[in-house]
Amino acid sequence: MRIGIMSTAVQNPEAGLDAVVAEAKKAEADGFHTLWAPHIMGFDAMTALAIAGRETSRIELGTAVVPTFPRHPHAMAQQALTVAAAAGGRFALGIGLSHKIVIEDMLGLSYEKPARHMGEYLDVLATLLRGEDVNHQGELYRVTAPLQVPGASAVPVIVAALGPRMLQLAGSVGDGTITWMTGPRTVEDHIIPRLGKAAGEAAKPAPRVVCGLPILVAQDPGTAREAISKALSMYGMLPSYRAMLDREGVAGPGDVALCGDESFVESELDRLRDIGVTDFNAAIIPVEPGGFERTYALLEARAGTDS
Repeated sequence: MRIGIMSTAVQNPEAGLDAVVAEAKKAEADGFHTLWAPHIMGFDAMTALAIAGRETSRIELGTAVVPTFPRHPHAMAQQALTVAAAAGGRFALGIGLSHKIVIEDMLGLSYEKPARHMGEYLDVLATLLRGEDVNHQGELYRVTAPLQVPGASAVPVIVAALGPRMLQLAGSVGDGTITWMTGPRTVEDHIIPRLGKAAGEAAKPAPRVVCGLPILVAQDPGTAREAISKALSMYGMLPSYRAMLDREGVAGPGDVALCGDESFVESELDRLRDIGVTDFNAAIIPVEPGGFERTYALLEARAGTDS
């Protein structure tokens, strides 16, 4: 299982692009396999990773995740291929629907027919990211525009998928899925089987399963879990994540966090590896003094031994 870390600099309103570059260079030097950049209301994640890609040489850079509704799939492909060229082919494009509250209430766009939207979107996007000509004539998109980006290699597209239809698309058209706020039991019993079945039926290679979870090596796990639930409370209220927490049988975000002493966190990472997670995306939530440093050290050591 590859060990990656969620960027804190990309969405830090007090950090600049130099901080993003420094974070990527440090993660690479410390042996992490991947740096994942969220795309919320700060820097454009792909632009930031393109700059970081010019300053690194080994680490994979990925988005977690870029919303699809605000960007035409041709524009998304064009930017993704440009990032891949800047990073020497070390870019993974994570995309997702986002949430109705973001797309409609905040951006003023329609969130209608999200599954149909993603199906057509992926048909256009995945074709272009493979370097092929696209001719899509659908209900929502009609695209025949060519695309040629010098120096770009094929870009894997990893779809944030939680429901059955989205998992089917992630496995059959995409190259895997990237999850958030989804506990190990749900990943094992729901995410991986549906994703793998879809990929198999489409005769595609085994899909990537990128599992993103809060994590903290804590001296007081109970108090830390409560603090994590409070810090991430909005995720417990968004319908898609709430459904995954309910499926897991837990109350809030702190209950799916990998939070405990070193031995506990190591065992939880082993569990994720053993159920078929290919990539772990560590979102360190520093709610306890010294917690970030302890957690980072454990993950750094883990990255040095995991493949």
